Amino acid sequence: MEENEPLLLEGMADFSLPPRAPNGPPRRRPSDDEIIDVSTTSTPLERPSGLSDNESDYGSQSKTYGTYNASEESELPAGVGQYEDFHTIDWLRDIARDRLRHRHIVKKSQESCWEYVKGFHDAWSGWVCVLIVGCAAGLTAGVIDIGANWMFDIKFGICPQQFYFSKEQCCWDSNDTHFGDNDCAEWKAWPTFFGAHDPTNGWYYLLSYIMYVFWAVFIGFLTVTLVRQFAPYACGSGIPEIKTILSGFIIRGYLGKWTYLIKSVTMMMAVSAGLSLGKEGPMVHMACCIGNIASYLFPKYGRNEAKKREILSAASAAGVSVAFGAPIGGVLFSLEEVSYYFPLKTLWRSFFCALVATFVLRSINPFGTSHLVMFYIDYNSPWFFFELVPFIILGIFGGLVGAFFIKANIYWCKYRKTSRLGLYPTLEVLIVTLATAIVSFPNPYTRKNTSELIAMLFQQCGPEDSTDLCDYRRNFTNVNHGVETAEIGDGVKRALWQLSLALIFKLLITVFTFGIKVPAGLFIPSMAVGAIAGRMLGVAMEQLAYYNQDWVFFKDMCNLNEACITPGIYAMVGAAAVLGGVTRMTISLVVIMFELTGGIQYIVPIMAAVMTSKWVGDALLHEGIYDAHIQLNGYPFLDSKMEFTHTTIAADVMRPRRNDPPLSVITQDCMTVEDIEMLLGQTAHNCFPVVVSRESQYLVGFVIRRDLNLALANARKNQEGVVSNSIVYFTDHVPAVAVVGGPTPLKLKKLLDFAPTTITDQTPMETVVDMFRKLGLRQTLVTHNGRLLGIITKKDVLRHVQQLENKDPSTVLFD
Repeated sequence: MEENEPLLLEGMADFSLPPRAPNGPPRRRPSDDEIIDVSTTSTPLERPSGLSDNESDYGSQSKTYGTYNASEESELPAGVGQYEDFHTIDWLRDIARDRLRHRHIVKKSQESCWEYVKGFHDAWSGWVCVLIVGCAAGLTAGVIDIGANWMFDIKFGICPQQFYFSKEQCCWDSNDTHFGDNDCAEWKAWPTFFGAHDPTNGWYYLLSYIMYVFWAVFIGFLTVTLVRQFAPYACGSGIPEIKTILSGFIIRGYLGKWTYLIKSVTMMMAVSAGLSLGKEGPMVHMACCIGNIASYLFPKYGRNEAKKREILSAASAAGVSVAFGAPIGGVLFSLEEVSYYFPLKTLWRSFFCALVATFVLRSINPFGTSHLVMFYIDYNSPWFFFELVPFIILGIFGGLVGAFFIKANIYWCKYRKTSRLGLYPTLEVLIVTLATAIVSFPNPYTRKNTSELIAMLFQQCGPEDSTDLCDYRRNFTNVNHGVETAEIGDGVKRALWQLSLALIFKLLITVFTFGIKVPAGLFIPSMAVGAIAGRMLGVAMEQLAYYNQDWVFFKDMCNLNEACITPGIYAMVGAAAVLGGVTRMTISLVVIMFELTGGIQYIVPIMAAVMTSKWVGDALLHEGIYDAHIQLNGYPFLDSKMEFTHTTIAADVMRPRRNDPPLSVITQDCMTVEDIEMLLGQTAHNCFPVVVSRESQYLVGFVIRRDLNLALANARKNQEGVVSNSIVYFTDHVPAVAVVGGPTPLKLKKLLDFAPTTITDQTPMETVVDMFRKLGLRQTLVTHNGRLLGIITKKDVLRHVQQLENKDPSTVLFD
């Protein structure tokens, strides 16, 4: 038997509602307002005045579901209705609790002006919460952008007058009219502190190399130390875990304040260390940390896990919004990629949250360019229909690279988990950082910040550009003429050779970097690989058009004073293609790309490349990088995009199976406190059916292990007369004979779920899987002709899917 699954003690239980239980009163289905009784500090046998004999102790005046109690006369023990760590929430129960809470508030709001104000506050608390999240996410992104730029420049030198200035900020105060890599008088490179002032000197180059490697390793060591010591959950991208959490899984501490603080600091450090990673994925994680923290300011969200995930969905949209300056793309990313439950009101709040976050970031202006990101393009060169062919080629390349990267990275992560390498995470980070720094420095395209590299590849060469990548044999003699197509010079040839080495290095080193114990995003490295490939293909197409202007393809498009081909467009399309191949994003990626660059006229080429990339990637590997890491970590995630086409039925999956111990049940009125405590001690199961008696096995309801533990502990502590041999009742009435001469009985009716989800043993698993995905079930009970046969948990479904796909079912670790 698996953990967290009930065992059958003896007989079967009927989970339908029979007309009459043997030797018992007539049964009836409870209404929505009738719920569960739980022991409180009051004596269980006391009955409030004014109730008839046919009403329970709290009757219709106490409308409770799980943790919510509408009655002001009694409260549930603290913690009841909440969830253990690494468990799945019950969406139906939490949504029903919120529905009852809302009914109660609406009813109370009619009693007085103060209650009306409280009801109004409850209605607008969601908007206030996402407003706070948006402001905090925008402020966090601005600080990280500014800090990361400064720390990256620290590897090259320092601004003696204002040490907290980056190189660009330092040179703003310089009186120089022009500065290049080493021409700014206010900026001091590290070799100058050792007496080397000539950049062409070998000693100058060697000192620069040594200082670059030293600072990279030092910052990398500091990063992994902070993560390991203060917030182990701050490592990685965070998106696989966010997807799992939004699907209803509980990971305590993953969205806590320490994780937020440490990841905010170490994200800047990891980027500045020169590692092949980005800060965009971790921004989603940090935004969700903010959402989780802010939700506790509003009990409506802080005490209800299902409602809290509405705030987390909006926060994830804000995270992408500030990472890329793409509010609409952020909302679509939350909808397409990470969110599991996304009602219409969550869509509106996500848009509002992304809008606020983008506005705050724009007000901070971290790049000093009045743009939210560094990739904004300022050209509108046209593209031509025949160019769809190279764009589709880039899509094929993106799909191939994405499939290769996913397989290689998952293979390496599995090796890390199963080998001694996993025991030395600090050493692994230092080795990866050292190797990255040593190989990166000689190549100017790997030495520079990856975001700056992508921005440079996206741009069109102009008269003012003197870099190798813009070394064309052009003669700019007329300011009214555009940038015409020309033959490449030696600088472009050298740049293409260096870019090809950078492409190979970036692709390989990212395989080993994604997964180490530092914050590591994947968006920027993937875009860099695609942008390099796209720029190289764009230059090749440009030269093809230059030397063959009489071809039918180029005859009408190559004007004398205008460029035929713009390589920057190819870089944009390539970046989108590789990112789509790695993540399998589609619609949201296209929107992010045109918001990211401002190139709305290039939507069609980007769409063609992204769609081709997804088709090729899916043909080779069905899952994206985030889904692959979810499976690697064994998280209980049922992908809503997955199709289940097998012909199995519920009886093939349910437990107990043949030769398994039978299902544990609790009787409604004949088990003592000691009996239940013994059952809890002997089993590790998450929930137990409650039946009328062991003879009849008619179902009364369903009780959660955590709630039962808390209620028993609370009763022993606060209720006088409750001892080990006290009878536990899950009913409205306690027989008078049970009180006379015996210990005080304990009533726990409020803990029960009276309407557990049930299916028959012949239900197709295709239907069962849909129920788990669309209803967010934790478990469902299996019956045959009204008789209980067993139970199917989310873990059972996931393991069954893994087994049918010829994968190892034991990789599913959590329920």
